[in-house]
Amino acid sequence: MESRFFNRELSWVEFNGRVLHQALRKENPLLERLQFLSIVTSNFDEFFQVRVASVKRMLDNSPSLQDVSGLTPELVLKQISAKSHLLIREQHNCLKNDILPSLAKENICYVKPADFSASQSDYALNFFLSELFPLLTPLRTDTEPFPHIGNLSLYAAFLLKPISGIRNANEILKGSDEEDRISLVQIPSGIPQILWLPSESGRKDFALIEEIITQYGTQLFPGFAVEETLIFKIARDADFAVDEESGRDFVNEMEKVLVQRQSSFPVQMTCNQTSEKITRFLMEKLELEDDDVYKVEDIVNPGVLMGLREIDDGKMSFPEWEKYYPDSLPEDEPYWDTIKQHDVLLHVPYESYEPVVKFINDAADDPKVLAIKMTLYRTGTDSPIVAALERAARKGKQVVVLVELKARFDEERNIARAHQLENAGVTVIYGLVNLKVHAKIIMVMRRENGSIRRYAHLATGNYNPKTAKIYSDLSLFTSNYEIVNDASLFFNLVTGYSTLQSMKQLGMAPVTLKTKLLSMIQREIERSTPEHPGLIMAKMNALTHEEIIEALYKASQAGVKVLLNIRGVCMLVPGISGLSENIRVVSIVDRYLEHSRIFYFQNDGDEELYLSSADWMSRNLDRRIELMFPILDSKVFEEVKEILEVYFKDTENALELKENGQWAQIETAKDAKPFRAQEYLYKKYKKRADSVVKNPKIEFEVRRKD
Repeated sequence: MESRFFNRELSWVEFNGRVLHQALRKENPLLERLQFLSIVTSNFDEFFQVRVASVKRMLDNSPSLQDVSGLTPELVLKQISAKSHLLIREQHNCLKNDILPSLAKENICYVKPADFSASQSDYALNFFLSELFPLLTPLRTDTEPFPHIGNLSLYAAFLLKPISGIRNANEILKGSDEEDRISLVQIPSGIPQILWLPSESGRKDFALIEEIITQYGTQLFPGFAVEETLIFKIARDADFAVDEESGRDFVNEMEKVLVQRQSSFPVQMTCNQTSEKITRFLMEKLELEDDDVYKVEDIVNPGVLMGLREIDDGKMSFPEWEKYYPDSLPEDEPYWDTIKQHDVLLHVPYESYEPVVKFINDAADDPKVLAIKMTLYRTGTDSPIVAALERAARKGKQVVVLVELKARFDEERNIARAHQLENAGVTVIYGLVNLKVHAKIIMVMRRENGSIRRYAHLATGNYNPKTAKIYSDLSLFTSNYEIVNDASLFFNLVTGYSTLQSMKQLGMAPVTLKTKLLSMIQREIERSTPEHPGLIMAKMNALTHEEIIEALYKASQAGVKVLLNIRGVCMLVPGISGLSENIRVVSIVDRYLEHSRIFYFQNDGDEELYLSSADWMSRNLDRRIELMFPILDSKVFEEVKEILEVYFKDTENALELKENGQWAQIETAKDAKPFRAQEYLYKKYKKRADSVVKNPKIEFEVRRKD
């Protein structure tokens, strides 16, 4: 019998293939296709740093250990390499043979140094000498230890040959007697990577900084001729963490981890194909195998081309979608009275994120607000939310913020945020030992009519106004007594010492959330009949928890219909007769990153609907602090349910997972109208906003006697 589970890492590679699929679709605007190519690269960068590094470590420690899919670490690495090489080759073929020629038709032309006109050569040389040369530091490679190569930094390598008859530094500085001399130069990252060149009328010619450096790099090596060059970058292991039980200063230890990440063992090298000799030299020095090296024809990092957006007049991007202010919230006054009357749903980025910022600003400035508590996982730079929290603390309010320092690749920013908040008088909690705090919650305590009234905001996504413009997330403003009371218990638990309290509405990982999910799946099984089969619908980023997957298999066998919308990794195998024939898995990759988690249980007609910060993964349900919260307001319930159902109607950007692990286009009837979930949702919110404008509130002026 075939495995009951797909391998997690290979499933992730398939996800990146779905991102690439969007880049290959010619109906998408040019710069959006280029954006998807860039995302493929950044996704792979993180994947190799974290997941591949983890498998390599497993290969060293437990080489014969099989995972739930039946694969050993060696087989996983082989298949990752084969699939990833194929995708990266397809990615760069798309860039070279499709995107760049299409840009040229729009008179935006990528010009290599070999094709520079005389005026372009003069301009580029002058730019190199005046702007680049002072920033560059050539490094010898015949030293011990070998020069440090920074994680994910772009480098130029030069194969040098002494010019006969010229006395050079090697005769003075004791180095190596090797025939080959190779020098490394880091490409400056703090400057624009695109250089606009003098062009003919109507054309916009550009070159890349990395190629300007390789073209004129001979200036760095007087007495030597440059025989070959190579552009490359190295991805290093980032899959390690602080020993949280060591008793040492946690923030200091976290800062050490950031330093270690820059010098940990190399996992992958991406390079162009201009020098096999330099490539082999680097592989030997960095102890990389052939499977670890990804050779591309031209541009090592397609992401540098996103600088082209600065000249876009809108014709090469998706049409702008306005972010609408929710009609259920007042724009010019605080929300307290509105939230007391009913819950309010916010759906970004279709709706503006401004209400969340306003909620915290109002709490900071309202003299009746006594305290604010919240969690921060990823905040972004120049956060107005952080500024509001600082202002609240300076005004004498009690402000408690749980900052998760272990948010991968945001550790440095979060350390800075924590210090910034502490300096303003905020009480900062630095997470919990061995548990990441991934829950998204704000609670505001306000004095009203002689008593304390509590308000809460709970979300599926981070408190980051910038990512809220491109991540699709749901959140809830509520003053429901049971929810805010649970919120108080939650904060008491994560900020202080507290025995586990029974929460009436919130599910909290790793305490009750998994148990609650399993019990609701089991309840669906028990209440399902052939005449009235049960129904589970769920949307999330990833599904890898073996216990949850087994429960879903059991539900399928009992006749329960299971609809899953999984953006990324899915280890569940659908469509197997006698196991999962009642389970359907689809995935949507579109202009917005799908990030919301929505869980629906039919419950024999007594429907239940939840939002959550947690995916159904072991790390979320067993090793993180997460929250799942119910939708209790009837109007909000219907809206969230419709949103969830919409995701299973998509025929344009959805792909369906098959039993063999491949993702295929959704099959539709020939006369069926195409349906795109994100476009439908945008038009829905646009129509709602337009109706508010077209039907303004009618105010009656009362005529009074003077």
